[in-house]
Amino acid sequence: MVKAIRIHEAGGPDVLKYEEIDVPAPGAGEVLLQQKACGLNYIDVYHRMGAYPLPYPAAIGMEGMGVVEAVGKDVTAFKPGDRVAYADMPPGAYAEARVMPWHRLVNLPDAIDDQTAAAMMLQGMTVEYLIRRTFKKIGRAHVVLKVRR
Repeated sequence: MVKAIRIHEAGGPDVLKYEEIDVPAPGAGEVLLQQKACGLNYIDVYHRMGAYPLPYPAAIGMEGMGVVEAVGKDVTAFKPGDRVAYADMPPGAYAEARVMPWHRLVNLPDAIDDQTAAAMMLQGMTVEYLIRRTFKKIGRAHVVLKVRR
């Protein structure tokens, strides 16, 4: 048994419950992580408030960093002892340990500390999206509008 923060209903911070949960062994294509740090994001608040509903009881937290403890069948990209980070479904980063699909994880270089790794993934993907995709589209439209005036 490990500790995790879960919700059993939508609401304010008072619905967050620190409780013991069972963490299963990793199945095919999954990795068992010993969590070292997690990121805190607006989407976690939206899950807690029910804006983005989850089935209850729900573990929350979309971003974290951990050390691989075990790998399931067909997982060759990771091995026990690897440091990894993630920012994606399924939620559950607010826990001491968890199982994640292997294809949602990235290996971490030693130069990135645990806390930075846990906090950089979702923000990094947001920056990439805004700069590389949204700005390109808005920037082109802006240029076209200026030329037409």
